[in-house]
Amino acid sequence: MNRINKKMQEGKKLLSIYFTAGYPDIEDTMPTLEALQENGVDMVEIGLPFSDPLADGPTIQESSTHALKNGMTTAKLFEQLKDVRKTIDIPLIIMGYFNPVLQYGIEDFCAKCKEIGIDGMILPDLPLAEYELHYKDIFEKNDLKFIFLITPQTSDERIRQIDQASDSFIYMVSTASTTGATSGFSNVQRDYFERIASLNLKNPQIVGFGIKDSETFITATKNAKGAIIGSAFIKHITEHGVEKIDDFVSKIR
Repeated sequence: MNRINKKMQEGKKLLSIYFTAGYPDIEDTMPTLEALQENGVDMVEIGLPFSDPLADGPTIQESSTHALKNGMTTAKLFEQLKDVRKTIDIPLIIMGYFNPVLQYGIEDFCAKCKEIGIDGMILPDLPLAEYELHYKDIFEKNDLKFIFLITPQTSDERIRQIDQASDSFIYMVSTASTTGATSGFSNVQRDYFERIASLNLKNPQIVGFGIKDSETFITATKNAKGAIIGSAFIKHITEHGVEKIDDFVSKIR
């Protein structure tokens, strides 16, 4: 069974952290992963830097720009992760955009992910129809779970289509704005969380965007299986470095 599926069966609320590969320094990727696992994070999204991100707010955009200036590339990331499963056993997901994957070659990219031990992929700009028509078989052949995003504007019908096409979890974006742009959750967002919970989907949901501390983590996971923290974590390591990751995680739960 894929590590993500195993993790979803655990009887607790899951904390997932997003970070940008090659940031703050190009060789920080593995030390960051090791520190996150050591401090009890359940799952990690490794951000593949891209020059034209669609969904990322300024904090993650800046970290991507910085990582690219550091010399981070897809090939470099794979090189950094080649022995990742010698020390890391939590689920690992690569999150990025379709263009770098296409440039590398879809089949080669997915095969490399399988070889290394990557469990899933999030590509916000690859639509469901395109995925099912052209790429589903490639991902499944390499035991890579493809994770789709839903937002407060996604219709119930569309959500059920995504649920049917999914086999791990659904990334539940809490707001229509970019990452890192919100502070706390409004009543509208809470209603959205409850609406999704009432659909009784077959896949668990992990909430992303707007989670930054213990309070927002608890609110986000009241009706969901877990939550993803990205911008707040990037801000923390920008200010305090990879050495102080334990301080950040300990304040979430």
